[in-house]
Amino acid sequence: MKIAFSTSGKSLDALLDQRFGRAAGFLVYDLDANTYEVMDNKVNLNAAQGAGIKSAETVVRAGAKAVVTGHCGPKAFRALAAAGVQIYNTGAATVAEALEQYRAGKLEQSQSPDVEGHWA
Repeated sequence: MKIAFSTSGKSLDALLDQRFGRAAGFLVYDLDANTYEVMDNKVNLNAAQGAGIKSAETVVRAGAKAVVTGHCGPKAFRALAAAGVQIYNTGAATVAEALEQYRAGKLEQSQSPDVEGHWA
């Protein structure tokens, strides 16, 4: 299974970006293979609108079945949920810390957005 983490960097030690739609990128981790790829999200980082929906499309195309992020707004939440992607929010500092929380079962699946649209 693949999990997408919102990130500001290109490694597991990178900071977890607290924003989903306007994250600098996504680290897509494959739990089965213990490998990952990093996807740039700069086009959505500066979008006037629609960043959450476009970012959701990006992680769905990458095959992610779950997203771990700091916060997820209403449009991104709806788009991810419609695609069957589970959403988890965390205050973890790094992607590695968030991954460990996920593996340990310490993250609770979100049932609704936790911020309003255009949250910065």
